[in-house]
Amino acid sequence: MDAIAEAAAAVIRREGADLAKYHLGRGPLGVPALRQCVVDKLAKRRGVAAVIDDVLITSGSNQAIDFLCRTMIAPGDTVLAEEHCYEGALKRFQAAGARVLPMAMDADGIMVEVLARQVEWLASGGVKPKFIYTIPTVQNPTGGILPTDRREALIALARLHDLAILEDDCYADLVWPDQNPGPALKALAPERVLYIGSFSKSFAPAVRLGYLIAPWSVMGRVLPAKTDAGTGALDQLIVAEYLTRQPDELIERLRSALHAKMLLMIDAVEREFGTAVECRPPKGGIFLWLKLPDQVDVRTLVAPAEQAGLVFNPGPS
Repeated sequence: MDAIAEAAAAVIRREGADLAKYHLGRGPLGVPALRQCVVDKLAKRRGVAAVIDDVLITSGSNQAIDFLCRTMIAPGDTVLAEEHCYEGALKRFQAAGARVLPMAMDADGIMVEVLARQVEWLASGGVKPKFIYTIPTVQNPTGGILPTDRREALIALARLHDLAILEDDCYADLVWPDQNPGPALKALAPERVLYIGSFSKSFAPAVRLGYLIAPWSVMGRVLPAKTDAGTGALDQLIVAEYLTRQPDELIERLRSALHAKMLLMIDAVEREFGTAVECRPPKGGIFLWLKLPDQVDVRTLVAPAEQAGLVFNPGPS
């Protein structure tokens, strides 16, 4: 907190006069210093080559998903998503009128051979999915990492059928040190992948900052939809200042703390549930995916669990 306070004081003294201008007078894409932090981080950690004009700062990663739904999806369009998937994205696709079809998964993520048959079946009926939505690195909610060979196979399939991929990489900073996250899909196919990231998981959720990296054929449609007069510039300035001063220290502390919490939670689940629950340790991130016996409707457990002080997301959602 002291370091954040110091960063805030520094940017207010240095940049305060420009707070009287929308976008700080620097354009709608976001604060250049923060966009440069994104470019530098992705080049170092994810193998993604970008320039700051490829980056749009958004009010959280969900705003980026909102924009892509508004500009890419028409009612009746088809979107492919992992069969266990981030609820926030599913709700946005459905609200846009999309038909969301599940992609089969195993312990390692998308089963690309099964997906290939699914895409061919859709094509035989004249259906071309608008895009493939995936969280390949620390998948939400399973916590898995898609192996590199499957990433390459997924890219090859997308190229074969001329499909776009929406890569949600919000948890990639939080991969455990002993895990290999593999290259971002954006690094393997920059021309085909729309890339979303967030500072919510690696900095602070209350700082509503995310980003979208997309070619100008897409960005030129997204920018007119961003009618909020700009994502909070002061937040952007503070985060950029903090990350410029110590780009890796916070992430390393977060990884260590979250890994310890994960081990503690798994120990508690195994002690309290025994063999009644399947529990697969995640490879990073902030969540643990549990499978209860098939005859248990977990939705009936939400209210009593909350009364006991435990809040969880039920799988059917």
